[in-house]
Amino acid sequence: MKATQLATGVLSGPSFAKEVAKGLPVALTVASSSNSLRELVTSVFHSEHMRIYSSPDVMGVEVGGALKNVMAIACGISDGLGLGSNARAALITRGLAEMTRFGTVLGAMPGTFSGLTGLGDLVLTATGELSRNRQVGLRIGQGESLDKILAGGMTAEGARCAQAVLARARAMRVPMPITEAVCDTLFAGVAPAHAVHRLMARSATEE
Repeated sequence: MKATQLATGVLSGPSFAKEVAKGLPVALTVASSSNSLRELVTSVFHSEHMRIYSSPDVMGVEVGGALKNVMAIACGISDGLGLGSNARAALITRGLAEMTRFGTVLGAMPGTFSGLTGLGDLVLTATGELSRNRQVGLRIGQGESLDKILAGGMTAEGARCAQAVLARARAMRVPMPITEAVCDTLFAGVAPAHAVHRLMARSATEE
C-alpha cells in the first residue's frame, strides 16, 4: 500500500492580525506546488474582505516572509536614531534587493519579491506601528538592549532569523550588508550609529 503524499503550501502576505480580525481589507498569496491546493485555499479564503493570489513559488514566499522581519528591525533602528524618511526609503529599497538576491540563489522566482510577500510585506512590517520587529528596532535605536527588550515579553522573530540568514548567506557567498549590520548591532555589541556608518561607508556600486 503506497503512502499518500499530502500537498503542502503557505499563505502569507502583508497582514496584521488585528486588522484581519476586524474584517479590514487584506490581500494575501497562497503558494504551493499543488494547483489543487492553491485552488482549494483560494475558494475557502477569497472574499469581499480578503483577496487571495496564487503562486507556485513556495521558496520565494517563505524567504520574503522571513527576511522582511530582519529589514523591519533595520528600519526601526534607523527611525530610532532619527535618521529620517530618506534613510528608511533607502533601507526598504536595498533591503528588497537583499531579499531578492538571497532568495534567487536558493531557487526562488525573482518576481515574487516585487509582489505581496516581498515588497508588500516588507513595506508593512518596516513602517507599520503594529510591527513587533519594527518596534524592537526602534527601541534598539533609542539605546535599549536586545536582552532587555526580549525579557519584557516582546517577540521579534527577525532577530534570530538574521543570524541564521547571515550564516547561510556567507556559506553561499551572497552579500547581505543590511542583515550583517543588524546582526552586528543585536549580537556583536556594535553601536547602532556605528553600524549605520559602516553601511554608508561601503564602496559605491551599480544598483
